[in-house]
Amino acid sequence: MAVMEEILRTIPHRPPFLFVDEIVELSEDRGICRRTWRAEENFYEGHYPGNPITPGVILCESVLQTGAIYLAKRLEANGVDLTGKTPVLSRIQDARFKRMVKPGDTVEIEAIFKEETRGFNFMRGSVKIDGKAAVTIDFVLALIDERQ
Repeated sequence: MAVMEEILRTIPHRPPFLFVDEIVELSEDRGICRRTWRAEENFYEGHYPGNPITPGVILCESVLQTGAIYLAKRLEANGVDLTGKTPVLSRIQDARFKRMVKPGDTVEIEAIFKEETRGFNFMRGSVKIDGKAAVTIDFVLALIDERQ
């Protein structure tokens, strides 16, 4: 659906800490992105050398970035001006790691909107390989003023 320029316009993350390659789908209640993990990424050098595994925290970050993309696009569609706002993580709950993600794997990353309460956006997300969950996570995002 969207190329890298659209992602860079939507969230503040930049390489080497950008873990979404493309936006696949945005709907009323969810966003789906895709990422191919590259063998040359620096974290593989020290995370199980000789048998590299994508760190769980980085897989979670890819879900959070997908959630931030979804949230920004949802709010913009509803006429909210996001100038000066930054998406930040408020909570992670119930993160479960079910499969290893290796260099060369292409994953589908999903963030599903559950509810908004007082500016906190409750979401559920996953990273899937070939349709099977590698990671599932519940999380909360908020938009804060950049000056804070």
